[in-house]
Amino acid sequence: MAASSSGASRPRAASSRRRPAEPRWTKPFLAALAETSNVTAAARKAKVDTSTAYSRRRDDADFNRRWQVALCEGYDNLEMELLHRLRSGELKPVTGARRAARSFDNATAFRLLAAHRESATRERAMREHTSTEEIRAQIEAKVADLRERARRNAETLGAEVRDDG
Repeated sequence: MAASSSGASRPRAASSRRRPAEPRWTKPFLAALAETSNVTAAARKAKVDTSTAYSRRRDDADFNRRWQVALCEGYDNLEMELLHRLRSGELKPVTGARRAARSFDNATAFRLLAAHRESATRERAMREHTSTEEIRAQIEAKVADLRERARRNAETLGAEVRDDG
């Protein structure tokens, strides 16, 4: 409360209250989280303990919202990397062969995307004002397409290996 010229107390205006300063680690943490989709790696890069980051997420709704946006961005990046790998494969050395073989095994990436599909679906729905059901259907269609491409690439790779042998 502030004192008036008459000496009586009056409440301070809400606009004069300041929010506590945001810790310096939050921006690097969120940037790394968007880049890696990995809380531990993001905390390490921002030089903050993971428990501190999780605590801030619980206590600060705005930070929690930005955390979710960063994770969605990270999973969007993962999806793009996965699409690239499905299209071009990864070169793996083959013992005794003159050249490397392409590998199209992306089971781990599929599991990771599936584990975070629900939270990503909700966040995308809020950002795009689209229903959760519509987004879930879009994601399911993309995953089905990715699986079909992976199957075709595996068949192609099998044909190339037989041709080389």
